[in-house]
This record gives sequence, C-alpha cells and structure tokens, in this order.
Amino acid sequence: MLNPKKIEDIARQLSENLPSGLKQAVGEFEEKTKQVLQQQLLKLDMVSREEFDVQQHVLLKTREKLDSLQAQVTELEAMLNSMNK
Repeated sequence: MLNPKKIEDIARQLSENLPSGLKQAVGEFEEKTKQVLQQQLLKLDMVSREEFDVQQHVLLKTREKLDSLQAQVTELEAMLNSMNK
C-alpha cells in the first residue's frame, strides 16, 4: 500500500537540506522522519491501486445489474398498468 522507497527518499531529501552543523544528526533525523511519515500516512484511509481497481470493477458490475433490474421493474409496471386498464 505505502511505498517505503518514497518515504525513504523524502526523509533523505529533508536530511540533505539540513544546515552543515546538523549533518551529524542526519541518520537519526532520517529515521525519525520516516517513522513520523509512516505513522501519519497509516492514519489516512487509503487503499492500494489494486484494491481500488477491484472495487471499481465490482461497482461497474453492480451498476449494470441495477440498470437491468430497473428495466425489468419498468417492464413489469407497464404490464400491470396495461392489465388494470
């Protein structure tokens, strides 16, 4: 779901832009940044692309079935109306 490589890249970029006096803390800063980013991203209600595609397919099939059922209901209502006349 989450791409650890992207999180590591962001952490590395942040640490590389630290002032030179803080370079000795780069490793610790990277680790802390990765941890914070991972914790915050996990709080988001996200799904993987694969799960999204599966759910999109399910929704399409459900929509098709709903359209089919609606057409049947319309046809049955028309038959009932014609019988009651």
